[in-house]
Amino acid sequence: MAAQKPLVSIITINYNQTAVTVDLLESIHYLTYPNVEVIVVDNASRESPVEALQKAYPDVRLIMSPKNLGFAGGNNLGIKAAKGEYLFFVNNDTVLTPTILEGLVEIFDTYPDAGAVSPKFHYYDAPGTIEFAGYEEVNIFSGRNAMVGCKKKDYGQYDKAGVTNYAHGGGMMVPAWVIREVGLMPEVYFLYYEEFDWCESIKRKGYQIYYQPKSLIYHKESMTVGKVSTLKTFYQNRNRILFMRRNVKGWPLVVFTTYYALCTVPKNTLKYIAKRESKHLRAFWQGLAWNLSNWDLSNLKH
Repeated sequence: MAAQKPLVSIITINYNQTAVTVDLLESIHYLTYPNVEVIVVDNASRESPVEALQKAYPDVRLIMSPKNLGFAGGNNLGIKAAKGEYLFFVNNDTVLTPTILEGLVEIFDTYPDAGAVSPKFHYYDAPGTIEFAGYEEVNIFSGRNAMVGCKKKDYGQYDKAGVTNYAHGGGMMVPAWVIREVGLMPEVYFLYYEEFDWCESIKRKGYQIYYQPKSLIYHKESMTVGKVSTLKTFYQNRNRILFMRRNVKGWPLVVFTTYYALCTVPKNTLKYIAKRESKHLRAFWQGLAWNLSNWDLSNLKH
């Protein structure tokens, strides 16, 4: 049975969250899909996770990075080691449902233009409440977009598979042949927006991004960096600008730049001052300063 199904490589990253990663590995035991390999990339955690991870999933393939390579860099190590026909990238703060892989693989069997697919996301702490049922387009003014169905109760209103704008980086399947054509995840981002940029590269090759409601994943949300952190403030701001610079051209980029300079910068600056969040104010401006000092994109590492 297993030999008749294409191999799926499940890839996740651990960074100082061994207990969280163990929960993910334990959920993998209940998968009904018969042909998987599991790869965990440890991004230079302070304490070795080896014993706990091997106990949770004895067949796990562990890759120990000597330094923290971020989301894209860690996943790229997993990509290089993966043997699967399909690669399923999952955040370590997720729990998989037993039939998740069948639905995702089905998308590629059904739609020849599929380049990536994400499952439906529910909040782990609020079962039955949707986090993700697809992505809306990125707004050219703000450089942001919203998740379809976010925080709504799931009554089956988003149970139709189809094309969406982006995959969710917390759970996305990409065929190995697409990765060979498109290339690895862009490591310049380190954290946040890299999956959006990768999806743009996939779409430029003529593929589509799909959403599959038959597949469900539970997300604990922001376990690694924290829901409110200066690291998150810096990278979300820096990479929001960087994403627009790399993927938007002409007048839409002018619109975004003007809006950001005249609206976003003053608004966020005043917000952090009013809340007396000096560290977040500094992180916000450091993200802006990084883009100003790295304006020549040709000098940046992909």
